[in-house]
Amino acid sequence: MGGLIPAAVLIADALSGQLGANPIQRATLQTGLLTLALLVLSLACTPLRLLTGWTWPARIRKALGLLAFGYGVLHFLIYLLDHSFDLTLMTEDVLKRPFITAGFTALLLLVPLALTSTPRAVKRLGFQRWTRLHQLAYVAVSLGALHYYWGVKKDHTPPLIYAAVIATLFLIRFLKRRPTRPGRQVGSRPAKP
Repeated sequence: MGGLIPAAVLIADALSGQLGANPIQRATLQTGLLTLALLVLSLACTPLRLLTGWTWPARIRKALGLLAFGYGVLHFLIYLLDHSFDLTLMTEDVLKRPFITAGFTALLLLVPLALTSTPRAVKRLGFQRWTRLHQLAYVAVSLGALHYYWGVKKDHTPPLIYAAVIATLFLIRFLKRRPTRPGRQVGSRPAKP
């Protein structure tokens, strides 16, 4: 329920006229940043478990991912509102502007992940196929960071920070998941002769 607080605050600010001179732009930016932050947090759960051995991050990963999808949909709906729900205009925008293409593709990649987030879906797909499908989250978060980078006109520092965090998470997963020789654990020293 706490994940819905930013949406409630956004609605309250919109109703009370607290979103500034360009409320659509501010709401679009806030929901976009929330989407990206929640996606990064959901992807940080596994590296955090791998580094610390904690199990609690795995219990909140799905909730964070679904919240990210929800805010992504809200971000897209605000974008559509700004374009008067004109699907022809939206299609032209997606096809002509790489910034919009990246964000729209990221959202599309999150759809199958949200639809298969239940235990029943895992059982139906089988764990290995389900796991491979959910690796689309890495592509989606990368496109989300690119969407943010291309959307910023002046200071690229915040999107670059997101990109660095995402790259670090990828690196941790790669280093901790790499196959090892039988009988040898990652990080263990080889026996001296």
